Amino acid sequence: MPQNGRGFEAPQRSQAPESFEAFAQSRQRWLYRTAYLLCGDPDTARDLTQTTLAKLFQHWGRASAADYIEAYARTVLTRTYLAERRRRLRDLLAHSRPDPRPAPDHTDLRVTLMSALAGLPPRARAMVVLRYWEDQSVESVAELLKCSESTVKSQCSRSLAKLRTQLDEAHIYATGS
Repeated sequence: MPQNGRGFEAPQRSQAPESFEAFAQSRQRWLYRTAYLLCGDPDTARDLTQTTLAKLFQHWGRASAADYIEAYARTVLTRTYLAERRRRLRDLLAHSRPDPRPAPDHTDLRVTLMSALAGLPPRARAMVVLRYWEDQSVESVAELLKCSESTVKSQCSRSLAKLRTQLDEAHIYATGS
């Protein structure tokens, strides 16, 4: 396999790019899952998934020519999420003062984790989701978010420390098996 200049192997391109319809059908669930982890709301995740697919459809010639279509789609999804968050925050600040965040619900680990994740700033949340849920390398997250690798490392470290503190306050403890 060819190397991409960073010392690791790049995925090989398939001979014939698949159609947009085939891509959308096979990857829609994956896109939705990542969108849900980014935004924490099922309705917003559906909208984000549809917006991502619409953008991919609009630029399918470029997307299907990419070496790795999933990485292209992940980039579109993440950048769309961050742009939407910036837009919402700008609108919110222009029209009202944000209410303080409610205390996390301690009855369900998933709800508590999603609440703790929602407490992170959008860019830090995107870094944590991409780095640890999507299992992306530091280099790929840095490239995707157009920042340095050291920024990804420090933001992830701070975000994980914040998540640990929030989960400790919620009395959520990991049990060894």
